[in-house]
Amino acid sequence: MSLPRLALLATVAAPFLQGQASAAPLLPHRAVYDLGLDDATDSSGITGLSGRMVYEFNGSGCEGYTVTFRFVTQIEANETTRLTDQQTTTFEAGDGSEFSFVTRSFIDRNLDKESRGSAQMTGDGTEVSIEMPEPQEHALEKSQFPTHHLIEVLEKANAGENFYETTIYDGSEDGDKLMTTTVILGQKTGLEEGDTESDAVEAIASEEFWPVDIAYFDLTDISGEETPTYRISMKLYDNGVTRDLTMDYGDFAITGRLVDLELFDEPGDCAE
Repeated sequence: MSLPRLALLATVAAPFLQGQASAAPLLPHRAVYDLGLDDATDSSGITGLSGRMVYEFNGSGCEGYTVTFRFVTQIEANETTRLTDQQTTTFEAGDGSEFSFVTRSFIDRNLDKESRGSAQMTGDGTEVSIEMPEPQEHALEKSQFPTHHLIEVLEKANAGENFYETTIYDGSEDGDKLMTTTVILGQKTGLEEGDTESDAVEAIASEEFWPVDIAYFDLTDISGEETPTYRISMKLYDNGVTRDLTMDYGDFAITGRLVDLELFDEPGDCAE
């Protein structure tokens, strides 16, 4: 599993669609996470990892949602050190009908890959148009884009559901396929004394959150194995903030600890 799929994590902040009044509006915000190595198998060759992730969400269901995301890691493996830097910007229409993305990946400060494309939901499918690294067109099954995937996660959580499955298109990797996700939702709870992220979430310390685990499966995998491509666990707030992250790729896992949180102004009413 390559690091570009971590762009999906950046979509966790997204306001609810009109009519879903049971959930509180989600706030545009900027979150900074310190990254570290949680675990690694001998076969991965990884002996150390550190880095930082910066995620910024803006927009609303009226004007659409914009996410900017940067994920920088220094990886120690096989007696070498490699610096990776992924920079992603996405836009998703407020009604979930359109999605566009630009991702630039650097290794040791040299551009390694640039991806650019867009997708639209049609009546019975997901129409994808890739501009870079080379022009491509793909007709995929009906799915949903990242913001509305997380809208659904929070809707299910607020309804008291604990498990469900769906599909998603996020434009990562080569942008030519969907992923199936299975979502496990824990019971809503509050901040405990001694929590290592308590200082960072001081502004929302009184709010409760859900433990969430999302596993992603490659729909094009014909091996018959039921092992997820990767999985993400987190604590998810109603306002879109996430913390206490674990990103598990099988051979290795990365932790993300929230160290800084800036809440922006709430989006205005659509009629304004």
